[in-house]
Amino acid sequence: MPRARVLLGSLVLLLLLVAVQGFVWHSAQRGALGLAGDAEALGRLAGTRGSDAAIFGHMIFGAAVTVLSVVQLAGPWRWPRVHRASGRVLAVAAALTALGGLAYIALRGTVGGWPMSLAFGLYGALMLVAAIQTPRFALQGDYARHRRWGLRLIVLGLGSWIYRIHYGLLYGITCSMGRETCGMGSNSAFTGTFDQINLLGFYLPYLIALEIWLRTGDKGLDLKRA
Repeated sequence: MPRARVLLGSLVLLLLLVAVQGFVWHSAQRGALGLAGDAEALGRLAGTRGSDAAIFGHMIFGAAVTVLSVVQLAGPWRWPRVHRASGRVLAVAAALTALGGLAYIALRGTVGGWPMSLAFGLYGALMLVAAIQTPRFALQGDYARHRRWGLRLIVLGLGSWIYRIHYGLLYGITCSMGRETCGMGSNSAFTGTFDQINLLGFYLPYLIALEIWLRTGDKGLDLKRA
């Protein structure tokens, strides 16, 4: 791999790692406070002891998934040993994140009603499948399939951060146009036009783009050798 490309890739990944830190800290902190019973952290997510444990555990493991997803992007060609070790942790954390989110949906539903529950449930199910398939193919020595499932897991692992980036862009653009348009398409009940689009928009288009790339432009990488 050309040195200039490696340096550019490293810079992009470093910037991405910095960019996710705000979300990671907020998610981990709120999860920890929620498990400790902090009233402000519980907010409208509060429910039974089981649902509270599910959602706040989901937040803590989700924070780890976000960071490790960025690390995995660099792992095969820069830090192969880190890639293998962190990949194992990522798979376990992603499975626990997915199970926690799915359990909460089953026990409490979501603030956005059945459309959000359905969309987030599909997201959790896809993450769980990717968390299982990625290490499964590595253990079988099928590194081509392992790589493809690993990339899917990374896209899904960054999904919760992307979900919030979309809202940041919405409010940044609409609020700059004036008070009347600020937050246009979104509301506190998550029933606005933008809210409904973003229910699938934070992960499905990215997965579709990845699938197209894997089938048309992916030149592959020998992970076994790496």
